[in-house]
Amino acid sequence: MENLTYVTGNYGKYISVKEKFENAGITIDYFKCDLIEPNINDIKYISKEKAKQAFEILGTPVFVADSGFYIEDYPNNPGYPGAFVKRSGISSNIKDLLETMKNVTNRNCYFLDCLTFFDGQEYYQFLGINKGTLSKEIKGENKKTAKSKLWQVFIPINCHKTLAEMSDFERNNRPDHRTSATDEFLNWFKLNYKDNQRLVKKYEDR
Repeated sequence: MENLTYVTGNYGKYISVKEKFENAGITIDYFKCDLIEPNINDIKYISKEKAKQAFEILGTPVFVADSGFYIEDYPNNPGYPGAFVKRSGISSNIKDLLETMKNVTNRNCYFLDCLTFFDGQEYYQFLGINKGTLSKEIKGENKKTAKSKLWQVFIPINCHKTLAEMSDFERNNRPDHRTSATDEFLNWFKLNYKDNQRLVKKYEDR
């Protein structure tokens, strides 16, 4: 039986999640893989389908995490790009995004995260939301630990810096009342799979 495995093509996501699990005394493995995303703007559905794919590849309990980015007053398409954040090209073309939004007064936006854990029998999903506003210019460095280039233009509520401008301490202790899908999953996992015994048993009972 292998450790719980996080499947993602984004190494920065793995690093941030790995640290949280290690602090809780839990070891996780990393498997780099760009899973196929269904062409539907539904973050929960996409996450579940990707967890299914990941399990089919590895054959062991896995979890995946997906993030949507929603801009309230995106011109002619409120809430865009949502779950299509990667395919829309917005996250890799920040300058184009700012140009599109240059005359928009309401710059409210948010990240919605969905983490799906699949043990081979059941799916478990956890959500997290991070509200903020879109800056008018690119600020901060695009570091390897960043989950998205959008960190350079996203200012969490009650803050004055973009996520990319913040130090690790500032980012981890910011007063924005965000919720974390990873934290929700970690707390649930510690209660339901203590020392991985239940995980091992469920896997072996398949």
